[in-house]
Amino acid sequence: MEISGQMLIGSQRIMGQSGGTRAINPATNEQLEPLFGYASEAEVNRACELAEQAFDAYRLTSLEQRAAFLEAIADGILALGSTLIERAHAETGLPVARLEGERGRTVNQLKLFAKVLRDGHYLQATLDSALPERTPPRPDLRMQKIALGPVAVFGASNFPLAFSVAGGDTASALAAGCPVIVKAHNAHLGTSELVGSAIQQAAISSQMPEGVFSMLIGAGAAVGQKLVAHPVIQAVGFTGSRSGGLALVKTANERKEPIPVYAEMSSINPVYLLPAVLEEKASALASQFVDSLVMGAGQFCTNPGLVLMQKSAAAEQFIAAAKLALEGKPATTMLTPGIHGAYQSGCAKITELKNVQIAAKGQPAATPNAAQAMLSVCEASDFLQTPALQEEVFGPSSVIMLCDDLPQMLAVTKELEGQLTATVHTAPDDHVAARALLTSLEKKAGRILFNGFPTGVEVAHAMVHGGPFPSTSNSRSTSVGATAIDRFLRPVCYQAIPSDLLPPALSDENPWKLTRMVDGSLKN
Repeated sequence: MEISGQMLIGSQRIMGQSGGTRAINPATNEQLEPLFGYASEAEVNRACELAEQAFDAYRLTSLEQRAAFLEAIADGILALGSTLIERAHAETGLPVARLEGERGRTVNQLKLFAKVLRDGHYLQATLDSALPERTPPRPDLRMQKIALGPVAVFGASNFPLAFSVAGGDTASALAAGCPVIVKAHNAHLGTSELVGSAIQQAAISSQMPEGVFSMLIGAGAAVGQKLVAHPVIQAVGFTGSRSGGLALVKTANERKEPIPVYAEMSSINPVYLLPAVLEEKASALASQFVDSLVMGAGQFCTNPGLVLMQKSAAAEQFIAAAKLALEGKPATTMLTPGIHGAYQSGCAKITELKNVQIAAKGQPAATPNAAQAMLSVCEASDFLQTPALQEEVFGPSSVIMLCDDLPQMLAVTKELEGQLTATVHTAPDDHVAARALLTSLEKKAGRILFNGFPTGVEVAHAMVHGGPFPSTSNSRSTSVGATAIDRFLRPVCYQAIPSDLLPPALSDENPWKLTRMVDGSLKN
C-alpha cells in the first residue's frame, strides 16, 4: 500500500490544507517522504460531525457486528505485511523483531475485545422484577451500560502500533460502541496512515456507518486541543507526558460540558529488593534489572526508574554487578530527536544534584539520537528531600536508593507519587517484610508484581495498566485489558419500559444469550 500523506475522515482520504510535516528517521535524522498535510479547523469539525452522525447507528449495532468489525481491522493490519514493519522501523528506530511482536499485541488486543463483545458481560445487564404487592411497590427495573459517545484518541510516541491508531484506546472505544477520531503522533505518520487505512477499509467492508473512524494530523497541540474542546467529543484516551496529559485535562474541565480524560502520564515504577533475596542472587538480579532498564532504549512507561534496597554487603554486590552490566550496554536510538533531547536534559539534571552519585554509564553514543544509559545512587534520606528524583526520566536511566532499614523503606514508599507498577523481589524469609510493603503499595500502584520486572504488559482480562496520579489522570481505570472498555461506557436504568421497546440485552427473550443478573442471581 502506498503512503500518500493524507488524513482519513470517514471514508474519505484528505490532503490537509494547513501546512504539513514529514516523519524523521531518528537513526539518521533523515526526513522521510511524503509530506503529510495538517488538519484545518474545518476538517476537525467535519470529522466530529461525521462521528456524531454515526454514533446512534454504530452504538445500536449488534455485539456480533462490532466483534466482526474489530476482527476485520486485525486482519487488515496483518495484511499490510512487511510494508508496515519496514515503515515503522524507519520512523522509530525500533528493532524489526520488537515491531513484529508489537503488531501481534495490537492484533491480539482487537481480538480480545471481539471476545469481550461476544461474551457481553461488559454490559452488566441487570434485571429486577416488578413487585406490585410489596409496600411500597417496586417497578420493573433493568440496567445496562451504553456507549458514551465519540472518543478522541491520541497516538503514543513509544508504541507506534499497540498504543497508537489501532491501539488499546481505539479498540476498547470501538468495542464500547463509540466512534473514534485519532490524532496521529507526528513521530510515525506513515505507520499511522497505513494502520488508519486498514481501519477505514474494515469499516467500509463491515458496512459500519460513515464517520465511525477518522484520523487527523496536526502541528503541536493545536489539533488535539481543538478535538478535546469540541462539544461532540465525550471522552479522551491519551498516552504521553505529564504536561501533555494535564493540558488536555484542563481543556476538558473548562468545557461547558466537562468530559473524562483517561491520560496515562508519568511513572518511575519502583523495584524493591528485599534482604534475603538480595543475599541469594544479587548479581543475577543486577543483570536482569539492567536488561529491563535498557530494553527499547528505556522508552517504556513501565521502565524501572527506581530501585530500593537496604544497605548491606549484598547491596554493594548488586551495585557492582549492575555497574559492570550497564557499562557494556551500547547506546540505542531513541524515537525522536525531541525525546532524545529531553532524556539528555533529564540525565543532566540528575548529574547536577549534589546528593546523588553517578555510579555507571553505558557506552557513549555513536549515532544521532542514541541514548547512553545511566545509573545513579542516593541515600533514602536524600531522596526524601529531593523532589527531582521522583520525576520520570524517559529513557534508560535509573536511581538506586539505599535505605537504613525496612521502616525507612516504608517511609519512602509513603512519600512516593502514584505509579503504574511496583515490583517486589523476595525469598521466603522476606515474606513478613513483603506483607507490610504490599499493604502500602496497594495504595500507590495499579499493578504490583513479585519476582519479575515491570517492562512488558500482558493483554488479558485481569491486567491493570493504570494507577494513582500522576501515573494516570484517573486511577479507577485501565488502558490495557478487558476492563479498559469501561472507560467509554455509562449505566442506564430502564424503568417500566414496555417489553417491545427494551434493548436486546434487557429483553425477556435474551436474544444475545447473555449471562445476566436477574433478581440478584446470575442466570443465562
